[in-house]
Amino acid sequence: MAKADTRSRKTPYNKTSKDVQSLLEDKAVFATGVTTLTPIEKMLMAQKGVSKIYLEKFKDMASLDYQKLATALAVTRATLINKKKQEKFNPSLSERIVGLADLYDYGFKVFEDREKFNRWMVAPNKALGGKAPFDIVNSQFGREEVKNILGRIEYGVYS
Repeated sequence: MAKADTRSRKTPYNKTSKDVQSLLEDKAVFATGVTTLTPIEKMLMAQKGVSKIYLEKFKDMASLDYQKLATALAVTRATLINKKKQEKFNPSLSERIVGLADLYDYGFKVFEDREKFNRWMVAPNKALGGKAPFDIVNSQFGREEVKNILGRIEYGVYS
């Protein structure tokens, strides 16, 4: 019986950690407001840990300060500030960062205007019982609910 070839094949999913991270973070630049990452790529990015550089790009794009970002990510402000530029956040926090960035990208796509979406995120919303969408994005369930509302807006359903 022939022995299976155990050598690594060259695909984006089994390159070295540094190659994958560079590929994903380069691909996830928020120039257009629409993420080009697949769900698998987002998962890999979170598992490898996102860099502070990525977080800062997202922070600027979303017009958030460190305190608001810390609230949305359910961490302390110091956790975000104390990282050096190239240092990575742990996988759990990285997943929340990628999830929040994904939500914002979707919102930018739906509203077709970053500033309009950023204002919508902090305005009271009837669909949320008067809470602002930003007030509930600190959990996976809150982010999902905000995405659901954005989906309704995208399809013209009053929300």
